[in-house]
Amino acid sequence: MKTILLLGANLGDRPHTLQQAVDLIAERVGAVVRQSGLYETAPWGVTDQPAYLNQVLAVETDLEPEAVLVQTQAIEHELGRVRLEKWGARVIDVDILYYGQLVLQTERLSIPHPFLHQRRFTLVPLAEIAPDFVHPVLQKTTVELLAECEDTGEVLLS
Repeated sequence: MKTILLLGANLGDRPHTLQQAVDLIAERVGAVVRQSGLYETAPWGVTDQPAYLNQVLAVETDLEPEAVLVQTQAIEHELGRVRLEKWGARVIDVDILYYGQLVLQTERLSIPHPFLHQRRFTLVPLAEIAPDFVHPVLQKTTVELLAECEDTGEVLLS
């Protein structure tokens, strides 16, 4: 199943950490078939923190959605992620944006990601690798979602 993941890091050696995450995702989740460039982005939610590097990956996986979540959270932990504050600074963050056209809402997992259409730092790199992908709930392409996005946060190709 084609799964779209968002990576983010704003502490430590951000490019190195993102590359480590890509390598571990390829090893444990599935083949990375597309990846965006790295984008320097303004923090969202909690804004008094360093800028992020973000990247979007398209991954072909045989894992079920919950197993993808378990693996990505294990990768975050292995790379030094400590969850202290919602939307706070972090060494690494891996979010599941899409799992094919699946719509899923459980206590642990929401697919598609509930905020993806509100965040330029997600939509800009997503538009690079999947501009015509249609959001299964909103029924709009990535390009359409980006055009309508009210977030004004800076997103620059690094």
